[in-house]
Amino acid sequence: MAARFELAFDPAAALRQLRKDPVLARLIKRCGPFELQPMACPSVFQALAESIVHQQLNGKAAASIFARFAALFPAPMKPIHILAAAEEALRGAGLSRAKTLAIRDLAEKTEEGLVPTWAQLRKLEDEAIIERLVQVRGVGRWTVEMLLIFRLGRPDVWPVDDFAVRKAFGQVFGLESPKARDLADPAEAWRPYRSVVAWYLWRSLVTPPDAKLPSIVE
Repeated sequence: MAARFELAFDPAAALRQLRKDPVLARLIKRCGPFELQPMACPSVFQALAESIVHQQLNGKAAASIFARFAALFPAPMKPIHILAAAEEALRGAGLSRAKTLAIRDLAEKTEEGLVPTWAQLRKLEDEAIIERLVQVRGVGRWTVEMLLIFRLGRPDVWPVDDFAVRKAFGQVFGLESPKARDLADPAEAWRPYRSVVAWYLWRSLVTPPDAKLPSIVE
């Protein structure tokens, strides 16, 4: 059966709760409707492979490399394809040695059963998913958090290690260069919808400011 890719929560309920915070209410009004739609992918393995390829690259360059990499194999890409491929072929697609080693490790751990299917993943709690997938070389907590938000549509992921989230948080709440620890306490009031707040913070960085967003400190 094909995997379903949809939000694991009711966005209308999330917005009703978050608008009780006056600063978030202004942020939501400025940035507009909540438009996150989980992105489909044939397998957890392929989603993580794509994430590894995209690390430390701009979007266009990463997409080009991943397209060349994926074109080496029949669709859908499977771990056995990676393990059977010569390193020269993977490097020839544009992968660095580090990313080649990481994707091979991902393929091995998928074959071993450490990396689950989408159906299996949906039965696990967020922290259990993070704990499991960070065992793959080249996959850190942030990478798994992005998968939780943008693939699984989980409601309460709070990616404090994301530079853009911290930057936007500082702009909205009037803090200069906030650290990850500065984002922890304020976000407790936004449970269980911190993913929605993160999405609006990302969105705020690309939303033209028709009017200056009021700061919490005035």
